[in-house]
Amino acid sequence: MVKSCEIIFSFQPDRGAKRPRDEDRHEESRSKQKTAGRDTGRVLVRSEPDSEEQTGDGEKILERLMDQDGEDPEGELVDESTVKKMILTFEKRSYKNQELRIKFPDNPEKFMEAELDLNDIIQEMHVIATIPELYHLLVELNAVHSLLGLLSHDNTDILSMTNHQRSYFIAVVDLLQELTDIDTLHESEEGAEVLIDALLEGQVVALMVQNMERLDETVKEEADGVYNTLAVIENMAEFRPGLCTEAAQQGLMQWLLKRIKAKMPFDANKLYCSEILAILLQNNDKTRELLGEMDGIDVLLQQLSVFKRHNPATAEEQEMMENLFDALCSCLMLPANRDRFLRGEGLQLMNLMLREKKVSRVSALKVLDYGVIGPEGSDNCHKFVDILGLRTIFPLFMKTPKKMKKVGVSDKEHEEHVCSIIASMLRNLKGQQRSRLLSKFTENDCEKVKIRQLTVRLYYLLASGELDMVRRGEIIDDAMDDEFYLRRLDAGLFVLQLLCYIMVEICNAGVPQLQQRVHQILNLRGGSVKIVRHIMREYAENIGDGKSEEFKESEQKRIMELLENF
Repeated sequence: MVKSCEIIFSFQPDRGAKRPRDEDRHEESRSKQKTAGRDTGRVLVRSEPDSEEQTGDGEKILERLMDQDGEDPEGELVDESTVKKMILTFEKRSYKNQELRIKFPDNPEKFMEAELDLNDIIQEMHVIATIPELYHLLVELNAVHSLLGLLSHDNTDILSMTNHQRSYFIAVVDLLQELTDIDTLHESEEGAEVLIDALLEGQVVALMVQNMERLDETVKEEADGVYNTLAVIENMAEFRPGLCTEAAQQGLMQWLLKRIKAKMPFDANKLYCSEILAILLQNNDKTRELLGEMDGIDVLLQQLSVFKRHNPATAEEQEMMENLFDALCSCLMLPANRDRFLRGEGLQLMNLMLREKKVSRVSALKVLDYGVIGPEGSDNCHKFVDILGLRTIFPLFMKTPKKMKKVGVSDKEHEEHVCSIIASMLRNLKGQQRSRLLSKFTENDCEKVKIRQLTVRLYYLLASGELDMVRRGEIIDDAMDDEFYLRRLDAGLFVLQLLCYIMVEICNAGVPQLQQRVHQILNLRGGSVKIVRHIMREYAENIGDGKSEEFKESEQKRIMELLENF
């Protein structure tokens, strides 16, 4: 069964609300700085400290940065000249640090002070995030290149040494996170474009992935570094969605899958990884294919299998579970991943989840829908019957379970998925499996036909928005047709179309008992064959498959042939 193009082939998994960073040590300072920047166009920043004033304590450096706003009457006003001076100071300290590290590779104390000097100026550069219209200076004066150079530097020795050196390393990512804050990027589109172009040209994603591999997330500061790295990626992807393919190919997809399946306690970083993964897969067949080639379908199924008999322990863990389900649904839009899902026993897992009646049941139903829809779902349809899936799906077809309502699933959403699954099986099943499906409709004097038809009239009334317009005296012209069609689909027409399709299919099954029962119920409930035919013709006209005009025409022809025998 092929759904209307507006419904299926515009699928975008919910990303959910962007989570606040609970441990963001710069948020208050940055908020104050941005407020000052908007009021005056310039921001106060502390004058350049001498190297002798360095405390050597990373925490004190950060505290000083947070306290500096408005406390130093002798501070300089941040304008283009000040930013240039700041960037040149950064370049000088970066070069000095590199020079000392090369000169004294085995004596860290020789370049410790240079490390702290560099860390200090990086912290001060956070103020540039309040004036994105000057981002072009970061590119023109080579600061972006130098920052990326610090990320690409061999810092494995630093990671095994002092907290000061680790904080210097993570400070670069922390600065990038501030510079790419999505709200800031939208304040100056021109400045944002220049910055993002420079970062991508320097393969920032590949460098950040390499650095995340080095970080030890059991250390809080380094775990924060991973979180901020993911935030940089999310910000850039939100500002420029087209970079998702490139990011995935630069090692991000592989790292995300590795991190998600790592045997570590659930934390904010695992949740963030699930969100970034879902973002990468949105409307992107290249990233879906890449995930499939990396055995990502198996990774998703393994992680979700935990929830077949146990509910998520917290709201955050439930959000992660839903992100993984969304990622799986998105992957199943690619035909090649349907086979991987089948071989990975994804159908068996979804069937178990539906039977266990845990929170995962809701999303499992959606995954099953995406797994069997369309001609590419034929193998999954046959397998689902073989694993006794009809025993699971038909009770749901009869009635929406109360527990689904409790977790926020509407009757309409439940109806859409269940009816779509039944319709897909009627379209795809052949031979013995099709006979087993049809026999379900004849059980107990065709009660499954009877009960479902009680809803048809209601859905039809909900879907007929044109009647209200006519009553108000409004004219429906051609330009309004598409708008009304979408509104009617949302109001219940889509479920009505699926129910009508199911009726038409079973009436063409060669089982006189079914055809007689369908017509009998239509007459009893005030419906008619004409109404069903009208609904199905409209449905056929709006079919979209996202593939080819030839397939669309073939499907339309098939539906019209079914109507002739209805």
